[in-house]
Amino acid sequence: MLPILLMLTAFPENPTEVDYRSLLDQLKIANTRPGKDGMNPKSANYANTDEAKANPFPNIPDVLTFRNGKPVKSPRDWQRRRKEILEEMDREIYGRTPGRLPKVRWEVVSSEPSTVGGVKVISRTLVGHVDNRRYPAISVDIKLSLTVPVRESGKVPVMMEFGFGRFPGMPRRPANAGPTWQDKLLARGWGYAILEPTSYQADNGAGLRQGIIGLVNKGQPRTPEQWGALKAWAWGASRALDYLETDPLVDAKRVGIEGLSRFGKATIVTMAYEPRFAIAFVGSSGQGGVKIWRRDFGETVENVAGSGEYHWMGGNYVRYAGPLTPGDMPVDAHELVALCAPRPVFVGVGSQNVEGIWIDAR
Repeated sequence: MLPILLMLTAFPENPTEVDYRSLLDQLKIANTRPGKDGMNPKSANYANTDEAKANPFPNIPDVLTFRNGKPVKSPRDWQRRRKEILEEMDREIYGRTPGRLPKVRWEVVSSEPSTVGGVKVISRTLVGHVDNRRYPAISVDIKLSLTVPVRESGKVPVMMEFGFGRFPGMPRRPANAGPTWQDKLLARGWGYAILEPTSYQADNGAGLRQGIIGLVNKGQPRTPEQWGALKAWAWGASRALDYLETDPLVDAKRVGIEGLSRFGKATIVTMAYEPRFAIAFVGSSGQGGVKIWRRDFGETVENVAGSGEYHWMGGNYVRYAGPLTPGDMPVDAHELVALCAPRPVFVGVGSQNVEGIWIDAR
């Protein structure tokens, strides 16, 4: 009988964990504090839901006070203060968008008449080809669809959504669920666009060396001050708006942006940094979105700074999960909303008793 040889195979390391550890090394951080458990109430680290304990860092920065303590007294002062806030958001929270980004060439793959919700429409499928001549090893395309009602004359406003797409196991919409949000928009003479953010920047740490971030960095790891996925997704929304400005069916002065959960975070970042969007609907954005970041209620800075979500943010953000604390942040979410002024921002949440606990609806 031949002897049985046991061969040990070395399993490759998880690329996201490798990238995360590389970032911690750059920041000279051994470990970060763990995020809160939002699923098991019996966990010793279960997320706080007690309002009496929610504000360990109650000193929130004043939007209308300069860093040197002087007040903002005029519109001209506000423009200076706005730049000050943006600088701190870039450096500490979301990362800096590169100054030299590749151009995008839009291709209309198809444009067909159809009917949606009883309304006659034109539906376009588009792909934005990102110029990769500086680094041909990485190709990036932006996927976008556009549906607008057919009108005899005039252009129509459009709501652009950061689209999740469908995932295996997702429940299908019941046949008797009534009109969709798209149906309701069309009935009021609006069009809608669906932008797929993960088509041009993956929703994981391993993807930081691919997509638009990887393309600009030529496949190398990012530095702590460079942009994360939220800023990259916002960049793609701006490029989609570039296309809409050229479409004869669209009123590009009345284009809104919306998204849910992580794409709710991307929505408020997009609105703050892109002045051409007219209105925003921010759905259930939670930590890193419009909830006050330094509050300890539901999702925390430590959750977003962990290896599962750190790629959304600039690398320096991770420092606030160790050795710094959320109370050390020079800015907070109310200032992110202020950057959108004077344009309207609608903040929405789900059930207060379910989702609202995790995303800190209050």
